[in-house]
Amino acid sequence: MTPRLDFTSEAFFRDPPKAIAALRAQGPLVATRFPLVGDVWITTTHDATAQVLKDNATFTLRKEDGDVAGLRWWMPKLVTTIANNMLTMDEPDHTRLRGIVDEAFRRRAIVAMEPRIRAIADDLAAELFVGGAPADLVERYARILPLSVICELLGLPMADRARFIAWANAMSSLTNIVSVVRLMFALRKMRRYLQGQLQLAREQGGEGLIAELVQVEREGGQITPDEMVAMVFLLLAAGSETTTHLISGSVYELLKNPGLRDWLEEDWSRASLAVEEFLRFVSPVQFSKPRYVRRDVELDGVRLKKGDRVMVMLAAANMDPAVHDQPERLDLERKPNRHMSFGTGIHFCLGHQLARIEAASALQALFTRWPRLGLAVDASQIHWRRRPGIRMIAKLPVVADAGVKSQPRAEEQLLAS
Repeated sequence: MTPRLDFTSEAFFRDPPKAIAALRAQGPLVATRFPLVGDVWITTTHDATAQVLKDNATFTLRKEDGDVAGLRWWMPKLVTTIANNMLTMDEPDHTRLRGIVDEAFRRRAIVAMEPRIRAIADDLAAELFVGGAPADLVERYARILPLSVICELLGLPMADRARFIAWANAMSSLTNIVSVVRLMFALRKMRRYLQGQLQLAREQGGEGLIAELVQVEREGGQITPDEMVAMVFLLLAAGSETTTHLISGSVYELLKNPGLRDWLEEDWSRASLAVEEFLRFVSPVQFSKPRYVRRDVELDGVRLKKGDRVMVMLAAANMDPAVHDQPERLDLERKPNRHMSFGTGIHFCLGHQLARIEAASALQALFTRWPRLGLAVDASQIHWRRRPGIRMIAKLPVVADAGVKSQPRAEEQLLAS
């Protein structure tokens, strides 16, 4: 029987360990129906997740005719074009495109960006309450920081940040067919903008990853113009969206757990260790993209047929008691921490290093600048967006001094807006 679990419900996002434990009790793979995707098998264990992600011959992102597993017949061609990136490609195309972006990344030393990332975080933390209190930490801080960093990394004008935020908000609201239609308008504008930026880099050069990609293209990198646009779109979207929700989710957990916050503030050299646990526990990316089963196969005792679709549940792998002791507990000192938040295999997250630096910098800058930061509302009033596959807090109202209550009306307006 297909379990009636709503992967976009408030109950699911508020307490993932409980929902995941109930799901895992039904087996290492569970047949269900996933929003926008349809009928699919999902993995509930670390081992099953790892096997699917590593076996690229059996579990592929595309059909034999090249169709992407997660796309539906009714989706516009624009979505197909944007989705035609290395994240949805099997070999050998994945290696071809990954090699191009890897070369561009090698020319931009990510670790060397850490001082600049810390400076951006410090500036944003200082401006958090410029518009008054309470402030929505998602919009005023967690979203702006990774967008600012990825725009600077790509070489996009900071003056255009407002339009990036608008596009990011459109993508965050992707919950059903109606929102997909609304997203089309934003995607068209975004594609035209990125095409223009790429052409500008081809004509004038410049600083940033876009210019580096154009240089690799010029030196003989095998990539089509549409693939180049999709590549930059992927870097811009993936380089900001998931980190936004890692930062906001981590802050939320620290504001709920004063003891953990005190432990972290005693020694900020612990931040990297803490970020690994936040990656595991918050799990902003809950699921991978769907994959096709290319041959009849048995996975953890479950028979899958050729043509079936399977999605790995990264959040479930991160909560597997066979790998993590007391997985339902947030333990900032957890060692080892074999989380799967960046995936594994050939599709291991390209931006893992950048995300880690941004999260650690964001936490340190925020709590150093506002040592008495607190929630402006009770934790029970915090809600999550109904976005399948991504765990994202909708709004996180905070005040500078947890000992001083802000006006109730201001809090209510912020949550309702």
